[in-house]
Amino acid sequence: MFDHKALDTLIAQAVAAANVRIEHGGSTLAVTPASCTLTNLEPYQLGRDRFRGTLATHSLKAFSAYVERHIGGEEDTGAAGFVDQDAMRATVIFNLGTPDDAGHGDDRATLTLKPTAAYKALGEMVGRSLSQQQLAEFLEDWAPHITASSGDQQLNIAAAINAVRRMQIKATSELNSEVGDLSNRRSAMEDIEARSLETLPTTFVFSTKPYDPLSVADITLRLSVITGDKAPVLKLRWVGQEAQQEAFAEEFQQVLTDEIGGLLPLTIGTYQQGN
Repeated sequence: MFDHKALDTLIAQAVAAANVRIEHGGSTLAVTPASCTLTNLEPYQLGRDRFRGTLATHSLKAFSAYVERHIGGEEDTGAAGFVDQDAMRATVIFNLGTPDDAGHGDDRATLTLKPTAAYKALGEMVGRSLSQQQLAEFLEDWAPHITASSGDQQLNIAAAINAVRRMQIKATSELNSEVGDLSNRRSAMEDIEARSLETLPTTFVFSTKPYDPLSVADITLRLSVITGDKAPVLKLRWVGQEAQQEAFAEEFQQVLTDEIGGLLPLTIGTYQQGN
């Protein structure tokens, strides 16, 4: 006579041995007992059941070559690309498939653009409160990328750096309601103004590729001086920052279209595989 545990074991073995499959609504289900363990034998085979993996790179050239080689230069309706303009990232899914013949979607290549050293350094300075020394050192480090001006007058970059270093705070008792780029009012009876022995720059143009595959961009920076303390606090404001960054994203999309647009469809956005 079988006890309860032995009977459960026999039933489980019978269910597993029966290998019952149910196909419904496009899905295939298998009937297995709760105690049954499924083991994937693929790791023990000489080769894998199918190719899948993920390439991650910062190089547009390497990304394009891999996509072309992977697709084989032939029309492949199972592959699709998605461009995330906010993250400056592109993802190609080689086995996405179609609505009528869906793939696993686990064979991918991802390109994430890496900012150039100059563009990264600029991003770390824009909008920050800077001392004279910090701004002067930044201008010195990236002088080949920078042009300076004061109003309509273009300045030699060395003279502009010297003007930043020699800036001084001067207080007067005159009543003046004007607010300029280089001065502001601290009280109703006292004006604080930043002055330099050299002509102080008000605008910089920083020229650089934001990302390697993109073209050189001229980024306009306005210099503001906060004069509430004994030493001036300087800030660089990127003029039209959002619009220019949108232009970078649009150029990224165009570069991708030129490189791999003929191999597969490209869609703006991100893709999340459903369960």
